[in-house]
Amino acid sequence: MNVTGSKKNMQGIGQAKKAEMLDLKEPRLSMRRQCELLSYNRSNLYYVPSPRLSEFAEYRESVMNRLDYWNTLEPAWGIKTLVPLLRGEGFKVSPDFIRELRGEMGLETIYPKENTSKASKNARKLPYLLGRLRRDDMIWLPNLVWAVDLTYIKMARSHMYLIAIIDWFSRFIVGWDLADTLETAPVLDCVKRTIEKYGIPAILNSDQGSQFTSDGYMSYLSKKGIQQSMDGKGRWIDNVIIERWFRSLKTENIYINEYVSPRELGSGIDEYIGRYNFVRPHQSLHDKTPALVFESCFGKKD
Repeated sequence: MNVTGSKKNMQGIGQAKKAEMLDLKEPRLSMRRQCELLSYNRSNLYYVPSPRLSEFAEYRESVMNRLDYWNTLEPAWGIKTLVPLLRGEGFKVSPDFIRELRGEMGLETIYPKENTSKASKNARKLPYLLGRLRRDDMIWLPNLVWAVDLTYIKMARSHMYLIAIIDWFSRFIVGWDLADTLETAPVLDCVKRTIEKYGIPAILNSDQGSQFTSDGYMSYLSKKGIQQSMDGKGRWIDNVIIERWFRSLKTENIYINEYVSPRELGSGIDEYIGRYNFVRPHQSLHDKTPALVFESCFGKKD
């Protein structure tokens, strides 16, 4: 990027010309900082149709995909490791740019997932109810405890968010859905459909994300008589069952495929879950499938 003079000198330059001055792969200045220096409206990066900005959007998606990949495999690697690593992969990135993307994705070092569900400052926090149950092996039947979470899912040129609900005892994926937003509505809809199909769990565990501390979500669980449990802050291990499943899904399916549309992605995830639930034996289940363990108590489910 070649910017000289003060912001005042930029006032006579049109937005289109400023857009041409942006350097998409400038390793020293983040796009946020370039926009500030040029007095360029950063929202135009996402809403102004132009081949140059389209190229930048694709570049961002590519970097985000790699950040998600490495964060899944090596959650302890921070920015000092990731910057030279991604540069070695051919990306012209700066620490500020990586920090900006990680902030948008909610990635934290030594955190094995993209923390897509962020709590608001005034959100109501509830205690974690699974500590003693797990320690004393008291989760001994299906539908005693479910875990729900969201995760970033890459596509060829964009991304979606996966909502998944797993039965803690049987490891059976009882519900899932794809969404293009991190709002509460698709999460609540997924929970409602899952309960309609499989019944009411005694406890539903989640992180402290805004989706799970919203009035709509919390009041629905309360009306259903479901005890709501929440991970401690930054405590991914508290919801380890769903975290491990997300990691398996990504390494065994998402990262080795190039899904080009939400429909294709949904079909691929559906096939993976079908094999996971009904075909694949689990050592922790004495080589039984999650479906077999779940059905042993509640009968066969379609």
